[in-house]
Amino acid sequence: MTLYDQISEDIKAAMKARDKVRLETLRNIKKVFIEAKTAPGANDTLADADAIKIIQKLAKQGREAAAIFTQKGRQDLADGELAQVAVIESYLPPQLGEAEIEAAVREAIAQTGATGMKDMGRVMGIVSKQLAGQADGRTISAVVKRLLA
Repeated sequence: MTLYDQISEDIKAAMKARDKVRLETLRNIKKVFIEAKTAPGANDTLADADAIKIIQKLAKQGREAAAIFTQKGRQDLADGELAQVAVIESYLPPQLGEAEIEAAVREAIAQTGATGMKDMGRVMGIVSKQLAGQADGRTISAVVKRLLA
């Protein structure tokens, strides 16, 4: 079952359970999926890898919105955003820890023969593709910088 199909099934379950936050969040995810499927050049399909990228983007946007709401003293709105982020993140693969990321970065450094910061782009390209959906780009970047410095 694809991620798109899973979201559709979970919308039905949320309707039956009368879970408003989950239902609203899942409908938003499905809306973005449909927009991606019908975009020019998308040939009416959505691979799970693309769906995960979309979900990651939505989770990041939600966290950023919650941070802004908190800064502005609107904790009620921030709590709503964080509740939606929790639903969104339940569809993401488990995130890797620092040790696993570091191991992948060391492997990529050895593979490319990187010696300094000038090689960061090559290392980041390999590691980002390898760990797509499993690690945050900011975390990967920090580990690469630390190991190449």
